[in-house]
Amino acid sequence: MILYELVSFELLRVVWWLLLGVLLIGFALTDGFDMGVGALLPFVAKTDIERRVVINTVGPVWEGNQVWFILGGGAIFAAWPPLYAVSFSGFYLAMFAILAALILRPVGFKYRSKRDGAAWRGGWDWALFVGGAVPALIFGVAVGNVLQGVPFHLTEDLLPMYDGTFYAKFLGLLNPFAILAGLVSFGMLLMHGAAWLTVKTEGAIAARARSIGTVMGLIAFLGFALAGIWLYLGIDGYAIVGPVVADGPSNPLYSDVAKGGSWLAAYVVRPWIAIAPVLGFLGMAMAIRGLRGHGEVSTLLWSKLGIFGVISTVGLTMFPFILPSSIDPRSSLTVWDASSSHLTLFVMLVVTVIFMPIILLYTAWVYKVLWGKVTETSVTENSDSVY
Repeated sequence: MILYELVSFELLRVVWWLLLGVLLIGFALTDGFDMGVGALLPFVAKTDIERRVVINTVGPVWEGNQVWFILGGGAIFAAWPPLYAVSFSGFYLAMFAILAALILRPVGFKYRSKRDGAAWRGGWDWALFVGGAVPALIFGVAVGNVLQGVPFHLTEDLLPMYDGTFYAKFLGLLNPFAILAGLVSFGMLLMHGAAWLTVKTEGAIAARARSIGTVMGLIAFLGFALAGIWLYLGIDGYAIVGPVVADGPSNPLYSDVAKGGSWLAAYVVRPWIAIAPVLGFLGMAMAIRGLRGHGEVSTLLWSKLGIFGVISTVGLTMFPFILPSSIDPRSSLTVWDASSSHLTLFVMLVVTVIFMPIILLYTAWVYKVLWGKVTETSVTENSDSVY
C-alpha cells in the first residue's frame, strides 16, 4: 500500500498511455509482418510449393504474434473503459470487418493443405490475402478518422451517441484523409512483410518480395509525408483550453476542450517529439534501401524502426488526446479523463511488471529456436508436419 500511495494517479495515467502504445507497436512489429506476408502471398509465390514456403515463414509464429492484438484490446478495456466503449461502438462495422478477416487467417492456415486441388488451395490463398490486407488497410483508416475527430458526443450520463450517418454507414469512414492513412498503413506493413520474407526465404520468392516491398515502402514513405502536410494545412487540431486536473475523476465533460489550430502545434510546445517522425522516415528509407540492396536482418530492423516512428508520431502528436470528438470537443477523451481508477491502474501495472518480461523472454526464445530460412526442400521433406 505504501508503493500505491507513492505512485500518483497522474503518473499511472501516463504510464498506461505509454503501455498502450507499447502494445500497439508490439502488435504492428510482430503480427504486422504476418499480415504483410499474407497480403503478399498471391504475388510473391507463383507455384504451390512456393506458396507453402511463404506460408511456413509465419506458420510457427503467427498465433503468438496475435497475442499482442489481444493484449492491446484487453488493455483498452481495463485501463481506458470510456475509450473502449466509445471507439468499439462507433467503429463497430470496421472492427467486424477486421475480425472477420482475422478469422479467415487461421482457417486458411489449417485447411489450405488438407486437399490437393488447385481451386481449393487457390481459394484459401486469397483468404489469407484478405486476412492480411484488410486489417492492414482498416487500421490505418481508423487512425486517419481519429486524427480528424470522430462525430460522437457524451450525454450527461456519459453514454456515447454518434452522428447517424457515421454510425450507420461503414462508408462514412472512407474519407480522403483516412484512405491516405490507410494506404500508409497498408504500404508500411507490406514492406514489413517483404522484409521478413527476405530473411526467411531465398531465390525467386525473396527477389519478388524485394521488388514489391520497395514499391510498398515508397508508397508508405510518400504517404506519410503527404499526411503530415495535409495535417498541417487542412485538418484542425484540438487543445485543452481550461485548467488540467491530471489526477481528477474520469469524466471528459469536466474538461474544457476547443477545436482549431493545428495538431502540429505540439511540436512547438514539445519540440523533442520531432524524433518520432524522423525515426519513421529514417526507418522506412533505410528499409527501402535494404530491400534494393539485398539486406536481410538489417532491413527487417530498419522496417521495425520505421513502424515504431510512424505509430509514435501519431500518439505523441495527439497527446494528451486519445479520441477527439468532431461535433462536441468537450466530449473528447484524453489521458487525464478517460482512465480506470487509481487502484485499478496500479494493480494492472504490478501484473504487467511481473508478466511482461516473461512474455518478451518467451517470444525471444521462440524466434531464436525457429530462426533460419524456409526452403522448398524443408517443406517437401516435412510435408506432413508443416502447412
